[in-house]
Amino acid sequence: MNTKLIIYLVSFAAFLGPFTQNIYVPILPEIQKDFHTTSFLINMSLSAFTVTLAVMQMVYGPLIDTKGRRRILLAGILIYIGASIGCAFSPSVSWFLLFRVLQAAGIAAGSIVATTVVSDLFEGKQRGRAMGVFQMLVALGPVLGPVIGGWVGEHMGYWGVFMILAVTGTLTWLANARYLPETRPNDLDGVTSFGVRRLFSVMLHPIGLSVTLLGFIQFYAFHNFLAFLPQILSTEYGLGPAEKGLVFLPLSLMIVVGSYTGGRLQEKMEARKILMITSSLHALSIVLFMLAVKFSLIYVIISLVLFGLFLGLSQPVQTVLLMDAFAKERATAVGAYNFFRFMGMAAGPLFGSILYQMRNIFLPFGFAAVLFGGVLFFVQRKLRMKAAKATHT
Repeated sequence: MNTKLIIYLVSFAAFLGPFTQNIYVPILPEIQKDFHTTSFLINMSLSAFTVTLAVMQMVYGPLIDTKGRRRILLAGILIYIGASIGCAFSPSVSWFLLFRVLQAAGIAAGSIVATTVVSDLFEGKQRGRAMGVFQMLVALGPVLGPVIGGWVGEHMGYWGVFMILAVTGTLTWLANARYLPETRPNDLDGVTSFGVRRLFSVMLHPIGLSVTLLGFIQFYAFHNFLAFLPQILSTEYGLGPAEKGLVFLPLSLMIVVGSYTGGRLQEKMEARKILMITSSLHALSIVLFMLAVKFSLIYVIISLVLFGLFLGLSQPVQTVLLMDAFAKERATAVGAYNFFRFMGMAAGPLFGSILYQMRNIFLPFGFAAVLFGGVLFFVQRKLRMKAAKATHT
């Protein structure tokens, strides 16, 4: 079994989720014009995709635990391929929205299957390193999506963008059908029930609750940056679209670097210590951004580099802790974790917009920092209580 090849195959399937999510963002005005519709409905295609991704995490998790990894992934990619073709040939915005929902429903399987397969194949320090490779590839999705989508859209229109996704999905399906074995452990053969109870067991566990809460607040804060940083760069520094894109580049690249490094860091330090240190520094980087935003663009960029780095560093250890704690319910645990991360993505711009309308740019980021601090305090207490309980038993 070529485990390295398998890592890249399932990681690419997971990469397609965030890649597809925003690949057509640069050509949103053109799509709106082609469908003769409103910007609200076109932007809804982004929100509908994200919400569907989140909801399907809770569906796929128990399914993958009970039915296996391979068959669920292949079925999900098939749905994704059909929906991508549907998006390309949609006669109206209503059909486009429907196929975007189906697209998300299909590819949502990728992230859970990839995380679960990596955990099935690796243990100990090797699991951390493999998880770092997986997280690095997934982090490339939102970085490459708009770049490739903008170029393809300019030359081939939105039709070309979604046909490229359909072709990519087909190649991904063929590769996984050929080389991905079923990795579900034999000792899970008795796990056959699709139940909500197992989801609650994840959320009531100290590790499960701690990691999902951290996932929520980190992506809440991250999508605050994505939503409001462009406006801040325009009003405070007068930057144009191209210049704002360059400011975002180090943030995105450092998430990729941090994800890869975070996997290897687990070979040197204990996982829970890494979790608390990287998450605390991640929260601190938000405070640094708030201090820098009125001071200097260079310091703003430095704070964004640190934000991306610490976000990336903390991602692999979160999934490794989940996999270690839920050996028989790995996919269910990842599904719950991903659900809360996607909810953070949706909640960040929503609540941040309410605060941003108060004409104070510090409010959305200050609220995120305070919320982050509260979550860290809660998580630290939970983990200490669990460690103390384990010591006494």
